[in-house]
Amino acid sequence: MSHSVVVLPGDGIGPEVTAEAVRVLESVDGQLNLKLEFSEGLIGGAALDATGEPLPSSTIDLCKKADAILLGAVGGSKWDHLPAGPEAGLLGLRKALGLYANLRPVKTLPELVNASPLKADRLDGVDIMVVRELTGGIYFGKRKLSSTYAYDTCEYTAEEIKRICRMAGNLAMARRRKVTSVDKHNVLDTSRLWRKTAIKLFQDEFPEIELEHIYVDAAAMHLLNRPKDFDVLVTENMFGDILTDEASMLAGSLGLLPSASLSDGGPCLYEPIHGSAPDIAGRDSANPTGAILSSAMLLRHSLDLPNAATAIEAAIAATYAAGLRTPDLGAMENGENVGTKAFGEAVLTHLKL
Repeated sequence: MSHSVVVLPGDGIGPEVTAEAVRVLESVDGQLNLKLEFSEGLIGGAALDATGEPLPSSTIDLCKKADAILLGAVGGSKWDHLPAGPEAGLLGLRKALGLYANLRPVKTLPELVNASPLKADRLDGVDIMVVRELTGGIYFGKRKLSSTYAYDTCEYTAEEIKRICRMAGNLAMARRRKVTSVDKHNVLDTSRLWRKTAIKLFQDEFPEIELEHIYVDAAAMHLLNRPKDFDVLVTENMFGDILTDEASMLAGSLGLLPSASLSDGGPCLYEPIHGSAPDIAGRDSANPTGAILSSAMLLRHSLDLPNAATAIEAAIAATYAAGLRTPDLGAMENGENVGTKAFGEAVLTHLKL
């Protein structure tokens, strides 16, 4: 049985980091005979340049037929003047595929504690799974813009909140059985519905789980001063977007973190959380770790190959333990700065299945 993987390289450093992730998947395929079949599509700025649309219908059709999708990055100042920029392609793809749950694991490596601005004693043992609702909230609500007035609307239904909290609960059952729900209950009606719905769902479906509630501003603070206290953190779309970028500083760089965007039964999307970084595109200096770890999530969640995913994660850790660093992480004593391709090659060397 073959498995179809659609690759959407996107913009900026996207093609460079996805190339390394594909090399890793090809290595796994060669060792396990998974019969992976890769095809490529357009999204974001690259799609705008080629077709005039950030998400061509041909890309949607290709993705709907796939078993999994690997994305690089979208965006860049080149397209800032357009009313529907590259990011509209990504939002449209999430909607078209029903990708409502964004999983962003944040786990620190001992070899990279010096890359984080936080003190080392706060980083030991950090292992957080952020579960972000992805298709509701302010990014998808009614909006209007004029020269003197604008509004964006945040809307959620109880069913949208239930399904994302259920995803968080299922993940927590396989971890430390603690869920932190992040909201702004003291100000926003959407957050009041969120908290009420979360409490009821966890009481009914996950009585074994410890559920705590925290305001988003407090969450931003506690992610830095007590990150080890978090296990699974669930929140709405915009709060999750902001908090996960902040959480990348626990690991040391935006380039280190992967993500998975999951649906109920359809193809899922995997991408690093970093942006397109057009200022370093084409310089062989981007960190491919987030993209490679995204390929591990692809194997775990879409192809049900947890052992292969763990092997990739171990190869990443071994590469850092060997002293290799991409420029975003700086140099280390007795270490070596390498480019995107060389780092990917080192991961392949350490990949043992």
